[in-house]
Amino acid sequence: MLTPTADRPTRVARAAVFTVFGLNGFLLAMWVVHIPPITDRTGVAKSTLGMFILLMAGAGIVGMRIAGPLADRFGSRTLVAAAAVIASVAVIGPGLATGPVGLAIALACFGFGNGALDVSMNTQAVHVERAYGRPIMAAFHALFSGGGLLGSLLGAATLRAGLDIRITLSLAAIGCVALTCAALPRLLRDADPKPSVAESLPDGAEPTDHVATDARAHRRKVLALAMIAFAVLLTEGVAGDWSTLQMREHLDADAATAALAFGAFSVTMTAGRLATDRVSGAFGRVAVVRYGMLVSALGLTLILVSPWIPLTLLGWGLTGLGLSGSVPQIFTAAGNLGSGKAATDMSRVFSVGYLGLLAGPAVIGWLTAVVPLTTAIAVPLLAVLVCCRYAGVVAPARTESA
Repeated sequence: MLTPTADRPTRVARAAVFTVFGLNGFLLAMWVVHIPPITDRTGVAKSTLGMFILLMAGAGIVGMRIAGPLADRFGSRTLVAAAAVIASVAVIGPGLATGPVGLAIALACFGFGNGALDVSMNTQAVHVERAYGRPIMAAFHALFSGGGLLGSLLGAATLRAGLDIRITLSLAAIGCVALTCAALPRLLRDADPKPSVAESLPDGAEPTDHVATDARAHRRKVLALAMIAFAVLLTEGVAGDWSTLQMREHLDADAATAALAFGAFSVTMTAGRLATDRVSGAFGRVAVVRYGMLVSALGLTLILVSPWIPLTLLGWGLTGLGLSGSVPQIFTAAGNLGSGKAATDMSRVFSVGYLGLLAGPAVIGWLTAVVPLTTAIAVPLLAVLVCCRYAGVVAPARTESA
């Protein structure tokens, strides 16, 4: 059984992982807030920028899939450090680019490092959570949001001060590399994984029907978690890209008021993640996902039918609150399947979920050609209802509590 207390090295490791999550959010924010001056400098049109962002996302998925097996082989601690350094240095690239080709290469490198960091830091977080003895994964994801907020504020301040973006991004990279070096000795070394039954067979031995059945069951569990992650992150992507426009078009809100839609979603998402660990500890992972999805479904239903701005804002707030705790539960479940390859399992779940984050906004965009934007919100509503129905896939495995 997991113990409810943690020794000092584990508490220190928790603080180090907090640092890495915050660093990741900070780096992404530094890129986002500098998009306007970077596109002006490189002469990249909006349509081309959209293609480059997809390239960055594709490189991120490649980074995720490569980082998983490498983290299982060399340890998540080593991969966290390597990926964090790559992402930190790569964030300078867009600021140095002077044309479309240079920007495309820079974004591909940054995406790769960010994807590898996503998988490795979440794998390290699973190890720390396991050693800590109670749910703490959601707090790590809340720190990611906090890092993004800090990056946005600092980036805006340096832009207002007229500081050259190359200097800003270089200083950000140096600071993040320094933080990575400080955090590395404090991260936990991965425990020697227990090999699966199939992996423990002597060379040349044929797996029994029981072993083959276990392997198939494991693959099905990974696929189920990946599909749940896809649906949850699809909904999150829709909220991020379409919430403001939905309120503006459906309720004829002015730009400033419409922006409150994403604000309501973001605030409840962050607040929910700060509270999720206690809820998960009291009621379990399945309850967090199932009832969280019901709260999101209620919020999306309000958005579909609301004729008033306050009610629509409540809908987006409930959507963020319901989604807030689900992704941490999915990643915790993926990292504790007992296969001996936690990082590989997480990389598979993470990459499929990331596809949902990209696909959601695109699907809504296509649907708006035939139906109103608000009507298209039925897609994420259906997605969260499916997640609610199959929330049981995040239940702890027998090996996790053994």
